[in-house]
Amino acid sequence: MSEESHPNESQMTPKKLFYLALGSVGVVYGDIGTSPLYAFREALKPVAHDGVTRFEVISLISLMIWALTIIVTIKYVLFLLRADNEGEGGTLSLLALLMKTANGHTAILMLLGLMGAALFLGDAMITPALSVLSAVEGLKLVTPRLSEYIVPISVVILALLFVVQSRGTGAVARFFGPITAVWFLVMAAAGISHISDDFGILAAFNPYYAVSFLLHEGFYGVVVLGAVFLTVTGAEALYADLGHFGRRPIQWAWFLLVFPALTLNYLGQGALVLGNPETMSDPFYLMYPKWALLPVVILATAATIIASQAVITGAFSMVRQGINLGFLPRMEILFTSETNTGQIFVPSVNAVLFIGVIFLVLSFKTSDALATAYGISVTGAMVVTSIMAFEFVRARWNWSLPVAVIALAPLVVLELIFLGANLLKIHDGGYIPILIATAFTVIMWTWRRGTAILMEKTRHTDIPLPSFVSSIERKSEHSPAQVPGTAIFLTSDPESAPAALLHNLKHNHVLHDRNVILTIRTVNKPRVPSHDRYKVEQISERFSRVELLFGFMESQNVSQALATLRKTGLKFDIMSTSFYLGRRKLVPDAKSGMPYWQDRLYIALANAAANPSDYFRLPANRVVELGSHVII
Repeated sequence: MSEESHPNESQMTPKKLFYLALGSVGVVYGDIGTSPLYAFREALKPVAHDGVTRFEVISLISLMIWALTIIVTIKYVLFLLRADNEGEGGTLSLLALLMKTANGHTAILMLLGLMGAALFLGDAMITPALSVLSAVEGLKLVTPRLSEYIVPISVVILALLFVVQSRGTGAVARFFGPITAVWFLVMAAAGISHISDDFGILAAFNPYYAVSFLLHEGFYGVVVLGAVFLTVTGAEALYADLGHFGRRPIQWAWFLLVFPALTLNYLGQGALVLGNPETMSDPFYLMYPKWALLPVVILATAATIIASQAVITGAFSMVRQGINLGFLPRMEILFTSETNTGQIFVPSVNAVLFIGVIFLVLSFKTSDALATAYGISVTGAMVVTSIMAFEFVRARWNWSLPVAVIALAPLVVLELIFLGANLLKIHDGGYIPILIATAFTVIMWTWRRGTAILMEKTRHTDIPLPSFVSSIERKSEHSPAQVPGTAIFLTSDPESAPAALLHNLKHNHVLHDRNVILTIRTVNKPRVPSHDRYKVEQISERFSRVELLFGFMESQNVSQALATLRKTGLKFDIMSTSFYLGRRKLVPDAKSGMPYWQDRLYIALANAAANPSDYFRLPANRVVELGSHVII
């Protein structure tokens, strides 16, 4: 997944537009492109108990086409792609933007943003399991003897997918777009070849069928909606990957290839079932002649692997945003490309996703069973995004309340209906994504809240930096010994004397020639230009205060930033510079403001956090850590 800054869209050449659009087909549309494997099959099940009627088949396809039109085309492709944070999209990016103008309801916005991010991470577990299983199940039609090997084959494919993450996907990523484009063309060709089975399927373009079906079917209609929603799973990826490709390439790819191919394939599946009702068991694979089955299964597996890769990469990217915005503890982040900072690997997230995915495959065993669990996380994330988009158009586009309600209320109502339909599947496994999302939300909320409490507790005992500097600069017989070189003290509070500085004076009784109080701050935008990276303030002859600013999409490479800073005139030799870090030993306190279990969770997260010297890319042999006890 590329994180290169795409050119100004008005200056984009046709060639650049084509390559970005082709790249977006693999990354952005991989997930939604695998939905035809199972969506129509699952939608048929609730109405197939006493044989499916012509009206029901046309109505189901009508529901699918109009779901793609309203939710994906109107909401995401035409509207949400414009609601960007300096070119970046996604729930946390939108949250960072709204936090700048939040008036009195910061906590609600934050909770919504965390829920949206947590639901996306839950989706990142279910998508690979469901997609790969549904593709490999095509082997049953090639030869029934392979049925018992479907789960083992799926587990092996998924295990290999997670193992190669650490090596990076740059070498094969260039093929993702073309392979997925071929997949869409093959689906379109299959659809076109079967529409002639019954041209009556073209009536599905009339929304009358979709609406009248829901009105007449009652409860079954709501159940069917839960399966129909499978056609739009992956739409969140459009918004999350906005920063990687830009709005125009994503829109062009949708209108010229993805939307027509999906529509034609669903129409073909519907016509096939109208002409041959016995193909209801697996309308997608039964569209292909026997000789083409194995190649299509292989292509489908490749497409689902690419879709899974895109979701996993999206999870890595979202976790990095969450760390930089202060919602998650620091984690080890490895860069799998020397030239592209977008290609990252987060070992702890990869391990959690791998365990979750394999657990889902072994527990549910078939895509039929897993499809019932799918949907809740996606619908939940969509509802959250729509509510946050309402706040966005009010705060950033200055829409009046009536206009915002008229524009967005129908979308929210439609998505809430879909969410209600999916919630009916809780007892069939729908509780899985809810549990996953709840766990992620609790972790992020605990980290945010615990960090705020910790800051408040330490602030009471802190010494204001200006008064500390003025007292230490007064020459007296008790003044500490002065040693050559530079000491850089990292702190989260630039107004107070860092704990590491105080401990160094207390235990070592020395002060360096030059002392830099360094604060690293993440701003609520994706990237910070290099000329705005730092703020330098000279406090006294020996003390200066430096603030390094990073965007939430950037890697916080402090060594690199300080090297740039030296060119601007701040004099220090990196090889005679020591970095001092404060390390806190946290002790739980029942009166801290958080329940005891949450204290324990916060402490566990803090203990598991990556070492700051590794995270900030500090030279390992120049780091000194000084510890202290803090009761939280």
